[in-house]
Parts: sequence; C-alpha cells; structure tokens
Amino acid sequence: MHDLVIRNGTIVDGTGEAPFQGDIAIDDGKISAIGRIEAEGRETVDATGQIVTPGFVDIHTHFDGQITWDPLLTPSCWHGVTTVVMGNCGVGFAPAAPNRHEWLIGLMEGVEDIPGTALSAGMQWNWETFPEYLDYLDTLPKALDVGTQVPHGAVRAYVMGERGAMNEPANPEDIHEMKQLVREGLEAGALGVSTSRTIAHRAIDGVNVPGTFAEEDEMMAFGEALAEAGTGVFELAPAGVTGDDMNLPDLEVAWMRRVSAATGRPITFALVQLDAEPDHWKRMFDLSEEAVAEGADLYPQVTARAPGVLLGLQTNHPWVNAPTFQEISGHYKLGAGDAHHLRRTPIEEIAAEMSKPEVKAKLMEELGAAHQDIAFIDLARVFPMEEPLDYEPRREDSVAATAEREDRDAYDLFYDLMLENEGKRMFFAPTLNYTEFDYEVVRKMLTHPRAALGLDDAGAHCGVICDASMPTFMLTHWARDRSRGEGLPLEFAVKKMTSDTARLYGLHDRGVLRPGMKGDVNVIDLERLQLRAPELAHDLPADGRRLIQKAEGFVAT
Repeated sequence: MHDLVIRNGTIVDGTGEAPFQGDIAIDDGKISAIGRIEAEGRETVDATGQIVTPGFVDIHTHFDGQITWDPLLTPSCWHGVTTVVMGNCGVGFAPAAPNRHEWLIGLMEGVEDIPGTALSAGMQWNWETFPEYLDYLDTLPKALDVGTQVPHGAVRAYVMGERGAMNEPANPEDIHEMKQLVREGLEAGALGVSTSRTIAHRAIDGVNVPGTFAEEDEMMAFGEALAEAGTGVFELAPAGVTGDDMNLPDLEVAWMRRVSAATGRPITFALVQLDAEPDHWKRMFDLSEEAVAEGADLYPQVTARAPGVLLGLQTNHPWVNAPTFQEISGHYKLGAGDAHHLRRTPIEEIAAEMSKPEVKAKLMEELGAAHQDIAFIDLARVFPMEEPLDYEPRREDSVAATAEREDRDAYDLFYDLMLENEGKRMFFAPTLNYTEFDYEVVRKMLTHPRAALGLDDAGAHCGVICDASMPTFMLTHWARDRSRGEGLPLEFAVKKMTSDTARLYGLHDRGVLRPGMKGDVNVIDLERLQLRAPELAHDLPADGRRLIQKAEGFVAT
C-alpha cells in the first residue's frame, strides 16, 4: 500500500525526454516507483488525459517578507511552483541589525515595489544573523519549499553601517568580515549570494542598493566564500541590464568570468532585450560562451515573455495625477513606487463618475499635465487584455493602432476602454523583450544552452506587474498555443522549469520524476489550462494592494 498513487498520466519527467504513459507512487514524501503500479494507494489521483510533471522550481522570487505571513506564497502556488528561491538582486532581510529594520524595508520597497507598510505590519523580526533568519523560516508553516540567498545589500549595511548603505568603498577589513558573513550564511543553508549593480535599483529614498559600485575584490571575496563553502550560486542584476550604460555589460562579464573561473562557482545574471540596443542580448550570450570556454560557469537568466506593466484604472494610467481624478478617487499625486499606496476607493464608483461626459471632457483637458511624469505610457505599446489572454499581441492590436483605424484620438479610446468592466479592464504594456512586437528573440534566448529560466519576480512589483504566472505561460503559450512562430516541445518547457533550475541551485533531490526524488508533482489538464486575467487584491498586511493572477487546469500539486 502506497501513500499516494497517480495513475494513467502522461509523464513529462523533467529530463527533456519524450513523455510516456505510466503511474507514479509516492511514499514518505518521495517517489517510490514509476511505471505500471499494481499496489493500491491510500490516496489515488486519476491522471487520465492529463500530464504529470515535477513541481516547478522558480529561482527568481522576492518572497522574503511575504513568507513570514503567507504560508501558501500566492500567486506562485497557483501555477505549479513547489520550490522558490528568494533573496535575489542583493536585497533581503538578513543579516539585520536592530536599528536597520525600517531601512531594509525601504530598500526592498524601492527596489522591488513591495509596500513598506505591509512589510512593517507583517514581519516580526525574530532574527538578527542570517543563520537565525533561516532558523526562523524553518519554524514557519509552508506549502512550498523555500530557499534563500545572502543579500549583498543587507550584508554591506550590517558590516559597514552607514558607509556601506551609502556605497562608500569597502576596506580590506570590511571585505573580510563580509566574506565571513556570507560563508556563515552558506554553511547554515543559503543557496547562494546575490547582488545588484544596476543603477535602476534604488531604495525608497533614491539611494542605490549597497554594493552597486563595489570593486572586484569585494565580488571576488563573495566568490571565495562560495568556493570555501563548496556550494551556492552567485546571482546578480548586472550593470547596464536596463540600458543605463551600454558600455558596462562587457566589463561586467569580464569580472564575472574571472570570479567564476577562479572559484569554480556558477554565476547567473539577468538578461533581457532592450529597445535601445536590440542585439545586445546576443553579445551577452557570446561573451558568456567565451567565458565558459576559459573555465567560467556563467548562466544568463532570461524570462519566458516580455516583462510588462499592467495599466488600468486600478493601477496606473495617464490621468492618475490629474486634479479631477484625484478629487473623484481620493488619490494623492502618484510618484515612483506609489502605485500600491493609492487609497481604497470603490473602483465601480470611480468608473461610473468618469463615464459622465462632462467629467471625461474635463479629464481630457487635464491630460497633458497629468501624465507628463509617467514616462512608460506609450499607447503604441499598450494592449487591451481580455480572456483568453494574449501575451504576444500584434502591433496592430495596440490602443494607438486601433485608434488610428477608427480615426479616433488614442487617449480618447484608451479612456473608454479603461472604464469597461466597471473599471476593472487592464492593459498589457510590454517594457522589455518586445522590440519587434513578437517573441522570436525570446525563443532564441530560451533555447540557448546557457540560458537559465527565471526573472519572473514573484512576490515583487505588487502595484504594476504580475509575472509570477510564468510557469503556466510556458505551458500554454510555448508548449501549446503559439501561433506567431515556432513553439517549444512540451518536454523542453518542463525541463527548463524543473531539472534545469534545480540543478543550477544544487537542488539535486528534485526536478526529475524518478524513484528516490522528492514527491513534488503536478497533475495538469493541459488542454484546459489557461491563465485568468490579472486582478487587484487588497490582501497584504495593513490592507496593502497587489496584483494577482490565477490559473485553471492544475488538477493537483
């Protein structure tokens, strides 16, 4: 008698091999048998007509605060994820000197757009050192397995105080102490160390993340800590990743090559396509391959679609700072990082008031001054969202193109569309990976042999982005539905989200369905699988807002 038997499924085992029919038995949390299983199970799942995969391993999340109040780690748990890695991009909450709690919250809020009020209300701060933080995480109820990394920003501020927080150069004593703290964290169970070197990452007060301008000796010390511990990944958001300085990426790969080759540890770094330099991503892959040939172990970390801002009446739009809109909604002027702080006024009431012709006329008059500081609203790159969702929209489907065909002002059309569904209509505004208005470049990145799949930022950017649904998108878009070009084999898509990500982070007990591995399994009705439209929820501590996205078709996880 087995604890659980999953019967008659199409097994996509995570190795990249062709799917096959069979049963899976699980006992004591581990897979005990695969094939045709005669014995009964105390619990049985009929997977006829469904695929069975390993649980997905998401290596780029920011659940560092949410884990302390949400055992489910939504929305990731709704998309087949069974293991998450947090502590990315150099930000996190340990080590934490007692006088640095609010500062660390401000750092996370500024970089990852997680409401500071929610973090302050939800976190208990039952730790100071990184090992104490891990011990605290062990006491929490969790539906998913959670791993974390030692964040450079927190370490620098802990060791150097205000000097570290303000990005002053580290002296040899500082570097030695930071190295010891990183090694201490790794030996306690951290999966790696992370840093951020892009000037786009700033704390809520506008100061760059500690470590942004760190010299190579500081980076090498962290690599040495990884080598001495014999484990762990070096993760980073590199300089120039968002196009802030296109000369820096070559220099970034150069130091990564030296650190990885000298220490033998893998380095993974964020990589996206930039409109300003559409072929830059190719050079980064080429440089990485050259580095690998010289003994380094580099993995550009890519994503499965265009990271995109979600616009709408509930989030952000061209009139959000207009005096009339502020009067109607009770909002205050929106600045950077403020989208989740807007007051909770019933959206239906706002939409009803804005539908009045005289109110619309007034708001259209105020348009110019209202949206001058919201630079990312280009209606030629804004697409209405409706189910079934299309995350690879055509250029002619944009608000601007539609308005041109209808001989209308684009903002007039956007205004009317925004009020549909009682003001809950949302719009997809791809910001990266969409220079050519299709995903041919994304496909090339995904299929590059050095590419690691990540960057969905689950748990972060609460007010404007919700890309935690990436695993579902990989299956629905790439493995099933893509019509604007070649898709990806199902077994390849599953492998990218399971054994590949697990292996990169040294999680050798998961990611593949075979006897002895962890019983982290998804049963999925692939034919019925679909993403639901994003929605706004007020479920963070202190009534904080965030965007969430659910899926249909996951039978069991």
